[in-house]
Amino acid sequence: MPAVILHPTSCAICHTEGNATELYTATFDHLSFSAATFSARRISDGVYYCIVKCTTCGLVRSDPVADSKSLAELYSQSTFDYEYEVNNIRATYGRYLARAARYQVQKGALLEIGCGNGFFLEEALAQGYGPIQGIETSRAAIESASPFIRKHIICDTMRTDIFRPEQFEIICMFQVLDHIPDPATLLDECLRILKPGGLILSLNHNVEALSSRILRSHSPIMDIEHTFLYSPSTIVHLFGARGFDIMHVGSAWNRYSLYYLIRLVPWPFKLRALLVSSADNRLFRRLSLSVPLGNLYVVGKKASMNDSRSGRNEVNT
Repeated sequence: MPAVILHPTSCAICHTEGNATELYTATFDHLSFSAATFSARRISDGVYYCIVKCTTCGLVRSDPVADSKSLAELYSQSTFDYEYEVNNIRATYGRYLARAARYQVQKGALLEIGCGNGFFLEEALAQGYGPIQGIETSRAAIESASPFIRKHIICDTMRTDIFRPEQFEIICMFQVLDHIPDPATLLDECLRILKPGGLILSLNHNVEALSSRILRSHSPIMDIEHTFLYSPSTIVHLFGARGFDIMHVGSAWNRYSLYYLIRLVPWPFKLRALLVSSADNRLFRRLSLSVPLGNLYVVGKKASMNDSRSGRNEVNT
């Protein structure tokens, strides 16, 4: 692909460029911009942009980052190599979808942004949602979807001319928001296509989680794929500023196989790759457990005419 051009980023909350303190110096080189590097759930390799923290609001971001056109092409060429973990991921995401029922969401039209091969869309159908719709950039991921689910997936990036206003009761994003170069524009579009009283559910990394504070630059979330890294307070500010009532923010528990957990351990890359290749894959992929490994989830609501703008603002970290 053509040479990648780096552009400065601005704070998604304060909208200022600069005005930030450097946390970690960049570790990438030109070879980092490959489809393999930008494929989901690869072994963490310690490759990231310069990581900075806004001095006004505390939002952590990469600065500068690759141009949007290059990123779109890299994600479109990315591979889908985590079929072995799909059942565990579906169980995790399904748990938080089920929790959305407490906020009186109608089990109607559901959109997932960044849906991979559509395994969560199958879970949404199982929980009574429908019609379903997914949008995904990776052609390989869509090709691996079942024929029934594939027809509900659009191969594209999220933009403003795909869906009609007030089309969905709920929009879901799982491990997507960290990757988005312009989260404010994305959330504005989500608000536009949600019905009044509709919900948005996002699960992503928590930069203030204990694991992140301990591991610092060695944390797997320090990754060239991530443009922004959120904390409970910054994600509340971001969603609130875009017009969502914050219903709940809390720590997420993820279900992983032991095989996947080995991949996350921050040992030297070569040692970790050796452990992964030598592990008994059948046994380690079959055994799984739920652990709080540094993710948070947020539930936001588009106010209806009968709603108070105060929201519920439940924050549980």
